[in-house]
Amino acid sequence: MPYRFAIVASSYNSVIVDRLVAGAKRALKGHDPVNVIRVPGSFEIPLAAKQAALSKKYDGIVALGCVLRGETPHFDYISTAVSGGLSQAALETGIPIGFGVLTVNTVEQAMERSGE
Repeated sequence: MPYRFAIVASSYNSVIVDRLVAGAKRALKGHDPVNVIRVPGSFEIPLAAKQAALSKKYDGIVALGCVLRGETPHFDYISTAVSGGLSQAALETGIPIGFGVLTVNTVEQAMERSGE
């Protein structure tokens, strides 16, 4: 029996995140259906991933987003919150959560790392 997966993906930076979602779907081919749960931004990913894990509908969660460094400390706050939140959610629920949130300095880096 195929495993059941959810992809939790941010809507922000959608050009990049949509490429990540497409790649994750290709990697999970054969585990259909893969549910995609959209959230506004990367900051919301940990909560949605934890809720998906607690639902007991999934054997694994894939978290996808993109945080671009700007001129303020916002990048550091968001990156730290997302990585810590996802780690905590996986530990608390016992459901594996793959970390696919890009943390990059430029759009060019994001495009290079988002595949296709």
